[in-house]
Amino acid sequence: MSAVAEKTHELNFRLLGILPLIFFLAQATHYWLLPDPGEISHMFWPCNIGNLLLAIGLFTNRAPLIRVAALWMIPGLVVWFVYVVLAWGIFLTSTLVHVGGVTVAIIAVRSVGMDRDSWLYAFGGYLLLQLLSRLITPPALNVNLAHSVYAGWQSTFNAYWKFWMVITLATVAILFGLGMLMWKIWPAPRSEVALIEEPGVS
Repeated sequence: MSAVAEKTHELNFRLLGILPLIFFLAQATHYWLLPDPGEISHMFWPCNIGNLLLAIGLFTNRAPLIRVAALWMIPGLVVWFVYVVLAWGIFLTSTLVHVGGVTVAIIAVRSVGMDRDSWLYAFGGYLLLQLLSRLITPPALNVNLAHSVYAGWQSTFNAYWKFWMVITLATVAILFGLGMLMWKIWPAPRSEVALIEEPGVS
């Protein structure tokens, strides 16, 4: 690839970040315009933050941010479909965030590849979002399941800590499995892996 073609490809790749940024802002605007101002707290769900993270990763060409965003949003697509679409139907901004965001994330990961460690960062980021949700979001919204057992699961879990442990272990398993699968399909460039393993290489 010529230098001009390579620069054009990089520019197009970075401009791709406009899409998840639009999805994030559209979703934020939707919640902002709702009568209850507390609804904006829903922006702390990983799928919403993931679009912002993906946009930043694309704009700055930071592969780790792109990978974490993808690992958040792909499982989130399934959760959204089961617990939102099937229960409440389809909403435009929510569809853009989940379907549009995942589509852009997959395109981006195909370009930058996946490494074997990003699932750890995705899990750490998830725990941070959950902590922030517990500290600053209304308990009634139960954003990121940070406050109480999810509605409908009370008969299975008689204490929140038990529910939290199961959800946390399931999250670890999903992120690890998805990370390894994506690494097998779209491995990170060998040159990047070499630089990580041998930081003295120039």
